[in-house]
Order: sequence, then structure tokens, then C-alpha cells
Amino acid sequence: MGTCPRGNDQLAPDLRGFMGLARQTVSLLQAARQLVHILPADAVLVLAEKGLDWDALVEQLDGCRLLVAAADAQLKQRLEARTDLTVLDLDPGPTPTQEFMSLALLEAVRTDKLRQSADVVVLYNGIEVADEKQELLDSLSVIHLGEHLERLSAKDLRQLDTQVPLETLRAVVDLALEIGREGREGHPVGTMFVVGDTGKVLGMCRPMNFNPFRGYSHRERDVRDRNVREQIKDLAQLEGAIIIRRDGVAVAAAVRIDAPDKGITLSKGLGTRHAAAAAISKCTKAIAIVVSQSSGTVRLFQNGEVVLHIEPLARPMTWGQLHMDAQDANGVNRPAVARGAAATE
Repeated sequence: MGTCPRGNDQLAPDLRGFMGLARQTVSLLQAARQLVHILPADAVLVLAEKGLDWDALVEQLDGCRLLVAAADAQLKQRLEARTDLTVLDLDPGPTPTQEFMSLALLEAVRTDKLRQSADVVVLYNGIEVADEKQELLDSLSVIHLGEHLERLSAKDLRQLDTQVPLETLRAVVDLALEIGREGREGHPVGTMFVVGDTGKVLGMCRPMNFNPFRGYSHRERDVRDRNVREQIKDLAQLEGAIIIRRDGVAVAAAVRIDAPDKGITLSKGLGTRHAAAAAISKCTKAIAIVVSQSSGTVRLFQNGEVVLHIEPLARPMTWGQLHMDAQDANGVNRPAVARGAAATE
């Protein structure tokens, strides 16, 4: 990108008519528009803390899907009057930029304005300026939303008021997310994990089948071990819940939850598995984690209520080396390497 002369009458053509925006803001908007087409990205998200020349901004981002998150209710109300912006229903108040960005992305996914695997170009003000009347979009980030949601879940887990260690809870949530995303052998799988307060939980369960964990050492049943989690994916296909101690050791599978469900209220569309999770989490100090068979959505229940809702991530694409046979000049097969994308099964 070339430099622009200082005189207003000599401004580069692509900067004329946008004097309501700072020059660096115009440059970032042009970069964002280019990224949308090159990547390609699904949308541009603008985190707006103060007023911008929105007419100029929309014109600069012509052809891009534009989402806006306003930092205060008054600005949000003004922006909602425009028909050329998609304004997120968010009023975070004074919030650090990274948290504001996370809240906006989650809201966009929750309201189906972005798919869970979307790529998003985010424009925001990362550096405070002395002049509060001046709006400078000084930062640009490209967010691969699937990876970002993985990181968000860890932060949300830390906020839960539970005696279950974060390491154990994160391991079980990761396992649930993998089951929701991948299913098993090409088929969707629904299951439930109950973590913590194991003695009381087992008193409210009855076996539906033989316990597949009986006879194995603690190490062989520890869900913090990825190999163990892979084995549990097969057991998740069985009817009933999987019970896991607070230290990560799985103690039972294929059990029926018989906790009383009095006073439990569920959202429309949630079935018996979710009702059982709500009931056991209300009667004990356990965290119940449910994978929906129909959608793969993971819900965490505590005290009888959904405290965390995580949408399944899209099946990941992994860049790797594709090996193939090629022939040299003498007609002899030799290995050749090509760079490409391979879907992880």
C-alpha cells in the first residue's frame, strides 16, 4: 500500500470522501475487506466503543457481511436503527477488549449469526487514546472461531463454583466435545457424564448392565489420559450415564439415574437425559455433562440448571503431507509429497 500525500487536495483516491474516519482506520478497513475475500472470511466484526462515521465505514466494507458489537446501550440503540448493520444484542459495560471480543463472538454463534467454525476479521480499539471524542480502530485480528471457542470453554469452566478440579472437568468436557463433534463410527452419540460427589451420586443410581470399569487400575480409568478417553468413547454408546470421581477416575458406566426431578424446569426440546442430568446435579454437588445425540451440543448442569452451553465444533481440517507414488524418468515408482488438506476422521 503506497503512502498518501499530506495535503487534503492530494489525498489518494481511495481515501477521498472518508474524512470522517481517521486515516489509519480507513487503512484497516481496506485490509479487512481484502482479508474477507482472500481467506475467505465469513464476516467482519467491529467492536465499537464510541461513535464512528458509520456511512463511511459501511461504504469501505462494501461487499462484506458486517457485525457490530456496541460497548454501551445508547450506542447499540442508535446502531439498531440502521438497516445495513447487524447489531449484536450485547451490553457488556466496561469490559477488557479480549473479553468483549469473546462475548461478542459467543453471542453471534448463539444467535446463529455465525457458524461455529467461521473465520472472522475483528476490528477494534486496542490502545486507549487521550481524546475520548476520537475513534481509532487501531487493531485487526483474524479469529478462527472453532479454535477460539475451545479456549473460551476453559475460562468458563474456571468460573464454576465446584469442588471438581479444573483439570478433571476440562478433560471430561473435552471428551464430551469430541463425542458431540465426531460421534462414533459415523453415527451421532448422546451420553451423560456425572463428575464429583461420587458416593452420593452412586446412591441415586442403579446398574443397567455390567460395569465395564470393574477390575481395572486407577491409572487405566483416569480420564485425564487421552488413551483412556478414547476407550470411553466406545462406552459412551451404551445406555445410561458414566460416573467419574473428582480425581478423574471413572467408576461406573451404563447406570440409570434415579434422582428425584421435583422442581426441575428444562427448556423445550430437552429430553429425559437432560432431565436426569438436571436432577442429579440438583440433589448432589456433582456436575452433570450431557452430549445431545441430535445436535452434538454439550450442556453442563449444576444445581439443577444449565450453567454452560457449548456448541459442537465443525469436523477439523488438518493440513498435512499427502503421500503418493510417482514415477521417475526411468519409470520406477518413487514416493512423492504434495501439500494438502485432509479431513480428520
